[in-house]
Amino acid sequence: MGTKKQLTPYEKVLTARDVKRPGIMEYIDMLFDDFMELHGDRLYRDDTSIVGGIALFHGMPVTVIGNRKGKNTEENIQYNFGMTSPEGFRKAVRLMNQAEKFGRPVITFVDTPGAYPGLEAESNGQSNAIAESIARMSCLKVPTVAVITGEGSSGGALALAVADSVWMLENEVYSILSPEGFASILWKDAKRAPEACEIMKITAEELKEFGLIDGIIPEGKKLFPALDKMFLAELTRLGKFSGSALAANRYQKFRRMDGLYKNTSAWDGKARISN
Repeated sequence: MGTKKQLTPYEKVLTARDVKRPGIMEYIDMLFDDFMELHGDRLYRDDTSIVGGIALFHGMPVTVIGNRKGKNTEENIQYNFGMTSPEGFRKAVRLMNQAEKFGRPVITFVDTPGAYPGLEAESNGQSNAIAESIARMSCLKVPTVAVITGEGSSGGALALAVADSVWMLENEVYSILSPEGFASILWKDAKRAPEACEIMKITAEELKEFGLIDGIIPEGKKLFPALDKMFLAELTRLGKFSGSALAANRYQKFRRMDGLYKNTSAWDGKARISN
């Protein structure tokens, strides 16, 4: 048997963007029963780049929320390439509020190049909507589990990933912005994205070492069974805590992250780039 090829960080970025990967609806179909999608932010409109609703997981009612990109050009345009507008984040918050009211765990699937940066989104309160989603998820008094299933970039990803337990698929990426954006800012050259990936530390293995994620899910044939096993184990574990304890532990978990990163072998005091 040959050794499994180890992908470079940039190859993992390309893998994360591959339209052949499973999307949110495939995860819902394979992992949950009786999914009922809910629409709209109750203020303006429905953002189709965010899918959310109620489902059963091993007989347990849960709230499922995730990004949707599409599988072809027509779907990419329909779902805005997975870039969420303020209405999408407000819809997510509405579903989180509902989940807490009825005591349902929240499971999120993150796959976005970032929040939509258009003029309309900004004028409709994009930054505030992202902040509200982050703040609301951080203090939920129900168990929360997030999985990075593709490209998790910027605040658009973090808005759905402030969870008790955060996992990544083995070949996906999670970062403050796209490698192209990073390279454009640092070197004024988006073509240096592969080089940027080496600096940014965006792979599952690197983030696990830093303590920024809780675990890694194998891909291929093992993907759905592994996710099912992980969700069941994590929801069982988290279900033993009170709502107040969950919120307090989650808050401390994210407050500790800077210190966790500095304690890793990757930290050399120069990892951050000043203005």
